[in-house]
Amino acid sequence: MRVDILLLDIQMPEITGLEFARSLKNPPAVIFTTAYSEYAVESYELDVVDYLLKPIAFPRFLQAINKVIERKGNYTPNTTPRIEQVTLPAEKVEEESIIIKSGYKLYKINYSDLLYIEGQREYVTFHTTKQRITTLYSLKNLEEELPSSHFKRIHKSYIVSIKNIELIDKNILHIADKKLPIGNSYKDELMKIFET
Repeated sequence: MRVDILLLDIQMPEITGLEFARSLKNPPAVIFTTAYSEYAVESYELDVVDYLLKPIAFPRFLQAINKVIERKGNYTPNTTPRIEQVTLPAEKVEEESIIIKSGYKLYKINYSDLLYIEGQREYVTFHTTKQRITTLYSLKNLEEELPSSHFKRIHKSYIVSIKNIELIDKNILHIADKKLPIGNSYKDELMKIFET
């Protein structure tokens, strides 16, 4: 029986997922599914496809599966059978999040905790309700990756959580006791959110 994808936990009885993966002579595509972020760097040394932190949002799960499909050498871009995202009933959708790597650490940031993101040249700082995380990232890429229903670019240096906007006063946006500038080229799109 051929196995194409192996979803593997880190903590298992008697043997860890890392040990099990190392024991395989011809391993299939491995995706780690775990609640322990500290093993991420070690897992990538085993050439795993992805590392999913629990609780796993369904769109993030699909992204990992599609990585496996696209890795298969016998598929071409035109014939790759991608798994499409489906809409689940609201009660079954887990809270969405983004995984951020900073140094040797992986952080899982729930969208609901993310207040705003500040761009600083080649770095960005994620301002959350719990902490601040600075890492090497592109604000432009984040603008494309984050759901537009939750986040909005308001300035060349800022992306904000729509639900956490407290006040807009001319060209100043108030969020979490901070005052952020609104760029002229972003203001019209921002104001459309509040049109009834």
